[in-house]
Amino acid sequence: MVIKIDGIEYKAKKGQTVLDVARENGIYIPTLCYHKRTGQAGKCRACVVEIEGMRGLQTACTVAVTDGMVVSSDGEKVLSARRMVVDLMLSSGRHDCLSCEKSGECELQEAAYRLGIERPTYEMYGEFELDNSSEFIIRDDSKCIKCGRCIEGCNKNVVNEVLDFGHRSSETKVICDEDLPMGKSTCVQCGECLQLCPTGAIIDKRAKGRGRTWELSRTETVCPYCGVGCRLVLHVDKTRNKIVKVTGAENGPANNGMLCVKGRFGFDFVSDKGRLTTPLIKENGLFRKASWNEAFNLVGEKLAFIKDKYGADSIGGLASAKCTNEENYLFQKFIRTRIVTNNIDHCARL
Repeated sequence: MVIKIDGIEYKAKKGQTVLDVARENGIYIPTLCYHKRTGQAGKCRACVVEIEGMRGLQTACTVAVTDGMVVSSDGEKVLSARRMVVDLMLSSGRHDCLSCEKSGECELQEAAYRLGIERPTYEMYGEFELDNSSEFIIRDDSKCIKCGRCIEGCNKNVVNEVLDFGHRSSETKVICDEDLPMGKSTCVQCGECLQLCPTGAIIDKRAKGRGRTWELSRTETVCPYCGVGCRLVLHVDKTRNKIVKVTGAENGPANNGMLCVKGRFGFDFVSDKGRLTTPLIKENGLFRKASWNEAFNLVGEKLAFIKDKYGADSIGGLASAKCTNEENYLFQKFIRTRIVTNNIDHCARL
């Protein structure tokens, strides 16, 4: 089928929404409550468009395309409605873009920029709470726009069912369990809410102050912790060559952007000062640095001696979850084929 957006015809597939077709063709329509992993929402009204034959403005994220549909996404009526929505969101919180951790990747900031909003018209915000109680996440109510994406992700994607809306009217806010601090709630710190939040309302505690979005390089890799094969995006400080934070790759076939607590936050060991960077050999009760060849030869000699004297089953191997699946495969193959024993185990809780 074919639809027309702003006077230009585009091909569309059955089941697609107006927003789907627009994004496929590089047409910017702001969305704050919609995310491809949380599905249609129609709450924020930032994505409104004008559709020929329909009364009033329609939300692009919920309206399915039909053959011959004519859509206006940049008319003054549409832009005026979007400006009002985004302006009210900016007015109802403290969105300090200069100091906000999400600056440069905040969807509200992007919408305001595209719509030409330099500062909010009103100041309607009151007192807000900063929830710093959890191990890895900071929640800042002053930047929450109540889009509900974190709630959808928590309840429907990872099904932890911790987050929900609480209270009423202007007092409405996102709460954990029965309005507990996140650190005292049943939250398992998977960080799904963190990744879905379009603003700086939910941020990575350990990444705070460690680099702006545009200062960090992004490298996609596979999580080493288990065999699921979740794809990660490492956000690396290019100057210090250190991982600042980890997010789930949205195109990951195994995880679709989702991660567990270890996959998202268990990377500090990579740059730990206590991590060994060279082999050590103990002599006279003290360790000395050695080359890899010297260490390999010594280990080979010791294993051969033990195997000849006590038998292969006197040797066992313990693999680590901090190694890759490929490394663990090679290790078990070495134990089974070279040592010739099945005394091999793996601990996923290291």
